[in-house]
Amino acid sequence: MKNNFNNSVKVNSKGHLEVGGCDCLELAEKYGTPLYVLDETMIRNICREYLQSFKKYYDGNGLPLYASKALCCMEMCRIAKQENIGLDVVSGGEIYTALKAGYPAEKIHFHGNNKTVDEIEMAVEAGVGKIVMDNLSEIQRVNNAAEKFGKTVNVSMRIKPGVDAHTHDFIRTGQIDSKFGFALETGEAFEGVKEVLKAKNLNFTELHCHIGSQIFDIAPFVAAAEIMMDFIAKIKNELGHQITELNLGGGFGIKYVDSDKPVAYEKYMEAVSKAIKAKAEEHNIPVPYIYIEPGRSIVGEAGVTLYTVGSVKEIPNVRSYVAIDGGMTDNIRYALYGSAYTVINASKADKDADYKATIAGKCCESGDLVQENCMIAKPDDGDVIAVLSTGAYNYSMASNYNRNPRPAIVMVKDGESRVIVKRESYEDIIRNDI
Repeated sequence: MKNNFNNSVKVNSKGHLEVGGCDCLELAEKYGTPLYVLDETMIRNICREYLQSFKKYYDGNGLPLYASKALCCMEMCRIAKQENIGLDVVSGGEIYTALKAGYPAEKIHFHGNNKTVDEIEMAVEAGVGKIVMDNLSEIQRVNNAAEKFGKTVNVSMRIKPGVDAHTHDFIRTGQIDSKFGFALETGEAFEGVKEVLKAKNLNFTELHCHIGSQIFDIAPFVAAAEIMMDFIAKIKNELGHQITELNLGGGFGIKYVDSDKPVAYEKYMEAVSKAIKAKAEEHNIPVPYIYIEPGRSIVGEAGVTLYTVGSVKEIPNVRSYVAIDGGMTDNIRYALYGSAYTVINASKADKDADYKATIAGKCCESGDLVQENCMIAKPDDGDVIAVLSTGAYNYSMASNYNRNPRPAIVMVKDGESRVIVKRESYEDIIRNDI
């Protein structure tokens, strides 16, 4: 195996794939498969790189918020707390998880395009630091909740800057045709600002935008930042209100396959900071406090999913199916998006990848595939298959389809491993049945 990924993944002296100093076959034997594996050192190092880039390009005047939708569990919330980064949540369940993990409510930003009244009241009562409002109806709901609890709530508005991020249609969120946010082009965003300023229980400090996900180009981020700074100036000049914070969202691409060429996060930070400072000078306004929301880029490449091969079914002149003990229940992204992944036969990681395989899941669905026509070392029954870059949106989107239990998550560091999410049992699956 040629390693073009990161220092976490390598081939050891046994010819096996190794993650975070742990042999993948030994992990599979100890914890069972399917198994999510996360490299703790890599996760923490990326958090620190983001913090360092804020010191370098914004003089510390900003903060990364971990987008917990990528992977939300109590241990990830604890790591975010320990690494002194903020937290971005999108549901009552994510708020609850963060609070149960001891994460400070005042560092949580609450997103979502249709927050329920119960979720809003939960956030207000808990003292969540910022509620990012998505539509006109939500302005009144948040104001009502603030009034109910006798609080003034810090709020933001999610703006659609009209930037096309050139990514998959299902994950583009900055253009006008999106379920998220207030549109600039129609005047909806400016009218929304006026409504927020009328609300007596809202402290309007921030604008937010997010142009999409898995983006490899810096230019869309720069364009979005410039548009948002222009809007901040418009609000100041026409309504006399100074926005002091700007949240530029996430969407930074990671490496799933060899052809992916992610931009170094520092390059993004450098280019966007220059644009923001130039716009601040042009409009004679202060440089706002900057937030970004990396999720996939923090946990994506740090994750590997392990499976055991149950059978190999070769159909002459058609294809070869390699059946694994997981599938769309633990990784739905190929079925949803056709997402590309790098697949390795972890049992024979030192052997040439010369066998064309379609990795087939165990669900009763023809479309239950993890990858088609990928090249791996020729597998045998019982081999361990590894799918790389599965730290983000795999456990988060997992399901119990066909009543399959969700896998465990194991954290690895310096050759040691520990369970951070237990494997579900059959009893867990029927727990809420009546």
